[in-house]
Amino acid sequence: MELIIIGVLVLLVIFGVAQYNRLIRLNITVDEAFAQIEVQLKRRADLIPNLVETVKGYAKHEQGTFDAVVAARAKSTSASTVADVAAADGALTNALRGLLAVAEAYPDLKASSNFLSLQEELSTTENKVSFARQFYNDNVRSLNTAVKTVPTNFFAGFAKVTARDFYEVENAADRNVPNVKF
Repeated sequence: MELIIIGVLVLLVIFGVAQYNRLIRLNITVDEAFAQIEVQLKRRADLIPNLVETVKGYAKHEQGTFDAVVAARAKSTSASTVADVAAADGALTNALRGLLAVAEAYPDLKASSNFLSLQEELSTTENKVSFARQFYNDNVRSLNTAVKTVPTNFFAGFAKVTARDFYEVENAADRNVPNVKF
């Protein structure tokens, strides 16, 4: 009888350790996924100065648009929480739409190989940002499900793991990828 009790206790400890480790792994995966969003947003932010300078060469009188893009880029590089990053990401997307709308009015710019290269790079980066957002939200869903369901919810406090926020764009207009077709 004593051996059975010891065996059950050992199984309970093993089960508890497995649940604890699962929560820690899920939490680390969410952190990693958020870091990937930041990497892709940084990549996009690094493209913007070149894009702005290229467009500036053709559209010198559009200073307000350029200033909006630069300000949005500055906000996007300084945001740190999920909500702040998502808000800055949305603002930058809107500013880029304005910049690309300006570019639409300049046929010489649309034919520029430098601009076309930057446009392609931006389009590729937008796809990577979209994938990184989805990957993050998938991992947040898995973590939140584990934190809120039995039996792992009993171990969440002990593991100091809590539900995380999803990456959500601010408004419906931000949900669209910028139109970079020229």
